[in-house]
Amino acid sequence: VQLQASGGGLVQAGGSLRLSCAASGRTFSKYIMGWFRQAPGKEREFVAAITWSGSSTYYADSVKGRFTISRDNAMNTVYLQMNSLKAEETAVYYCAGSAKGLSRDSRWYESWGQGTQVTVSS
Repeated sequence: VQLQASGGGLVQAGGSLRLSCAASGRTFSKYIMGWFRQAPGKEREFVAAITWSGSSTYYADSVKGRFTISRDNAMNTVYLQMNSLKAEETAVYYCAGSAKGLSRDSRWYESWGQGTQVTVSS
């Protein structure tokens, strides 16, 4: 599956953004979908993931209660709603797909989007 992330931008601390990730191919519904982020000089980190049907979601502790991952299999799209953003969450956000199953480890995901920049000003 090929992925295209969008929706990043500049937002003030405390603000919100909604990221989208559009997938090509008819097998989107067979993929676990995840969001990761990478800040300058730091390793890529897990943000959230959602199962094939969307019935289960998983979050990094740092974003629980503020971020929401969702998917629309009819539209081949996964979303990340981000509320109450913090300056330290400035990063490039990547969507990723795994046909193997759920993991917080980025190495488990074989399909990656190009990333979208999120900048949170303090």
